[in-house]
Amino acid sequence: MKQVVVVGGSAAGLAAAETLRREGYEGTITLIGDEPYHPYDRPPLSKQILGGQWEPDRVPLRAPADLDALGLDLRLGVAATGLDLAGRTVALADGARVPYEGLVIATGVRPRRLPGDGNGEGNGEGNGDGGGRAHVLRTLDDALALRDRLGPGRRLAVVGAGFLGAEAAAVARGLGTEVTLLEPAPVPLAPAVGERVGRVLAQAHHDHGVDLRTGVMVAELADGGVRLADGTLVEADEVLVAIGSVPNTGWLEGSGLTLGDGLECDEYSAAAPDVYGAGDVARWHNPLFGTAMRIEHRTNATEQGMAVARNLLRPDERRPFAPVPYFWSDQYDLRIQAHGHLRGHEEVAIVEGALEERKFLAVYRSGDRVAGVLAVGMPPKAIRTWRQAVATRAAWRDTVGELMPEGA
Repeated sequence: MKQVVVVGGSAAGLAAAETLRREGYEGTITLIGDEPYHPYDRPPLSKQILGGQWEPDRVPLRAPADLDALGLDLRLGVAATGLDLAGRTVALADGARVPYEGLVIATGVRPRRLPGDGNGEGNGEGNGDGGGRAHVLRTLDDALALRDRLGPGRRLAVVGAGFLGAEAAAVARGLGTEVTLLEPAPVPLAPAVGERVGRVLAQAHHDHGVDLRTGVMVAELADGGVRLADGTLVEADEVLVAIGSVPNTGWLEGSGLTLGDGLECDEYSAAAPDVYGAGDVARWHNPLFGTAMRIEHRTNATEQGMAVARNLLRPDERRPFAPVPYFWSDQYDLRIQAHGHLRGHEEVAIVEGALEERKFLAVYRSGDRVAGVLAVGMPPKAIRTWRQAVATRAAWRDTVGELMPEGA
């Protein structure tokens, strides 16, 4: 194999390129990214960048010299627009066609928008957001644009109280911005973390002065804010829409690859012979949990990028990609960490600490197995035993009974 193309210039794509070199690959690696920047880290965008603690020079994933040492054929600021599987070429927006023998698709996701606020579709591998009036928070430029509009005397409406919306609301409050957080569900984040934990996180927003409104639907953007489905106008100087993401697969339509909620891949993260998916765009079968998943978290992007590079280089020694997913979130003074597959859980047990103190460990059951663990305000060592229970697919009845503190 002499020519590998990696489409997607962020964490997953860079991890794939670095792993190829680390594993001894000496051929050409073409790294394509629709943004003009070198690969950079996205989690700080809704935290340190938005809050002003960091400037843009802190987010690149590698120093220029380290990136140069990889010997990449960098194609930045140009989107992929099509894929010819039979001809093994990737078409770019500038008219170029890049041949490949191995292909890694790591094109990520783009933010959903409110109806009528930008088309949100796009055919390339970029955000395709149509330049709407409301803010979204996916790119460095997004974060800087919103940061410039926050501060004392400013009003921000955040549509969506998931992890991204909640983090942005917390940062905005820390900057003195008046924040209204709008969520259609009765309890924010309940599908992911359960109602009891969701209420704890919601109360943190109330305590910090956020006007959190649950069970409300936003109908449209309006002059001076957003209008709810019941006609109420929520006044705001700026609006941030954080209602989820859409996988960037538009450029793959008609290619012959299977597309659904992302690029459909098997347990090896393969979408076709010599074609692999990695990061937010990839939906693959995780054999550890026996289900298909698509994960929009930073750690998974890096791990999957590394895994697909190894599988691409050694097709006779491929290994299934079977991680214990991990994510974290910072909201006010709360550090939230979770391991496993929490969505679709059937039971939650608080095994250490107390919800009312906002310092606790919650363990999640799916079927008769431990499926995940979430820690709020706990040191990393407190979660290790429970992560191991998730990794080994431990029996719920035995494990929770043995490891829960007496009287919990």
